Order: sequence, then C-alpha cells, then structure tokens
Amino acid sequence: MRTLISTAFISLDGVVEAPGGEPGYRNSGWVFKGVEFAAEALEIKGREQQESTAMLMGRGSYEGFSPVWPDMAEFADYNAMPKYVVSTTLTEDRLVSNWGETTLLRSLDEVAALKETDGGPIIVHGSASLNQGLSDAGLIDRYHLLVFPLLLGAGKRMFSSADNDTRKLKLVEHDVYANGVQKQVFDVVR
Repeated sequence: MRTLISTAFISLDGVVEAPGGEPGYRNSGWVFKGVEFAAEALEIKGREQQESTAMLMGRGSYEGFSPVWPDMAEFADYNAMPKYVVSTTLTEDRLVSNWGETTLLRSLDEVAALKETDGGPIIVHGSASLNQGLSDAGLIDRYHLLVFPLLLGAGKRMFSSADNDTRKLKLVEHDVYANGVQKQVFDVVR
C-alpha cells in the first residue's frame, strides 16, 4: 500500500489558501510577507521531491501549478514524476503536454484504489478541498506541515469542519526555526 502524504504551508489558524502569491486572494503570498525567510525551514520541501514517487492534486491546484511548475528548475523531480488530478470537471484536452504523465481520477474511491497499487509515497500539494475530502475519508497517512506564526482569519482551511470521529496523530518529526515557523510531521494513527 502506498503512503499518501499531505504537505502544506499553513497559518496558525489553519489557512492554506494562496501561500505563494496566487492572484485574487485576500492574503495572497502570506508565506513571503511578515515572516523573515529561513532557508532551513524549507529543507523538507526538497526532501519531499526526493522521497515522493507521484503527485496528487485537485483541479484548482493543477490549473495553478501546471502553467508554472514545468519550467521551474527547483521542481525538476516533481516535473518528472507521474501526476494524478482528482476532478469531476477537468477534461483530458485541458491537461498540459509539458508536465509528464498526468492521469485524471474522478473520485476518492479512485484515490483509494491508487493507494493500493505498487509504488512509493504520493505527495498531495495545495488542494484544500481535496485535502479535506481525503482526510474525512481516512486516506491521508502523513502530514508535512510548515506552520507559520500568522493568524490570517479568512481563507480556505486545511481541515474540514465535518463532525468526524477523533483521529489520533503521532508526531514523528518537528523543528522550530528562528523566524517562528514550525515544522510538524505527523503520522495518522490507525
């Protein structure tokens, strides 16, 4: 069974929307505003590329990443790996041709089936709504969180507000950086 890892830049109040500067959002670019840069806090991002064997995302994240990431040298490992996009509306003709193998999945059941295949870890980038659905369905195995010392108030949240049973997480790695960013890596206890 493959491990599904959700990775996120997240504010202390749980917002994950538009951390990198995507236009049209109230707090767009919050990762780069008001928090001093600390390269060591991003070490986990490079490691994720080395350890992952596939990338999973929702339609919105795919549409945001696919025009940009294929040309970014810092994402070379991601560019080479297979991508899976969970969407009921995206069509094959809207997939970019310069970002490697991309497969459309139409449901969380298809994600569960993907996890049952042979291969290494699958990383989930962005995709707030998809993360909520994956978590609610019990499909996420690990969280890689970089928690920023910001309260953004508004924006898409990492976790749903569904009335779910308690899920226990085990802290397996952590660090705190001089800029106040915290790395928290949790395994989901089954």
